[in-house]
Amino acid sequence: MSIRVVLADDQSLVRAGMRSLIEAEDGIEVVGEAADGAEAVVVVLRERPDVVLMDIRMPGVDGLEATRRIAEHGDLGDVRVLVLTTFEADEYVFEALRLGAGGFLLKDAEPAELLRAIRVVAGGESLLSPSVTRRVVAAFASEPARTAPETALVEELTDREREVVALVGRGMSNEEIAEHLVISPATSRTHVSRAMVKLGARDRAQLVVFAYESGLVVRRPA
Repeated sequence: MSIRVVLADDQSLVRAGMRSLIEAEDGIEVVGEAADGAEAVVVVLRERPDVVLMDIRMPGVDGLEATRRIAEHGDLGDVRVLVLTTFEADEYVFEALRLGAGGFLLKDAEPAELLRAIRVVAGGESLLSPSVTRRVVAAFASEPARTAPETALVEELTDREREVVALVGRGMSNEEIAEHLVISPATSRTHVSRAMVKLGARDRAQLVVFAYESGLVVRRPA
C-alpha cells in the first residue's frame, strides 16, 4: 500500500518539484495539494493522507494554525504532519512541534532525505535528527518561557523517566541516551515509550516540547 501524501506550500514551483520527486518513488504518492493552511485542512479532511508536508509561512491561515487544526481534529488522529522549514524560522519549528507536528525537515534537504522523512513519519516515528534538534531547541531555549511548567504531569514520571525526557529534550537519540545512562538501547526505548504514555504525548517531538515547558531542561537566560 502506498504512502499517501498531501503537499501544502504557497509556491507552486515548490509543490511541483516535490510532486515530481515523490511520484518517481515507488510506494509513495501525492493525493492532494494546497496553497495555504485553510486549503490544506480541507484537502486533508477529504483525502485522509498518511503524511502532510507542511510549509510554515503561507498566506492567510499559516502552517502553524493548519497543523493545530489537523492535530486537534478527532477524525485525523492518524495523519502525520512533517513541517518544512529553514533555520531562519527556528521558533516557528518549535511551536509547530508543540502544536502536534511529527517532525521537521529543512527545505534544502537532499531528495533522498525528503523521501526518507516521509517514510519515517508515515511509520509513526518522529523525525527529530539530534543534530538539527539541538540547534532548534538551543535557539528556542534562549527565549522567555511561554507557558507555565507542567508540574502535575512531571510528578507522574519516575526519576529515571524524568532524566530520560530531559535528555530527549536536549536532542539525544535513544542510542545516545542509553550510552549516557549506561543502559541498553531497549531499556532507553522503554523509558521513552512509558514517558510518552504518562504525558499523553503523541510522539517524541512532543517530549522535546514538554522537556522545556516543564522545566526538565532549563532555559538559558534571555
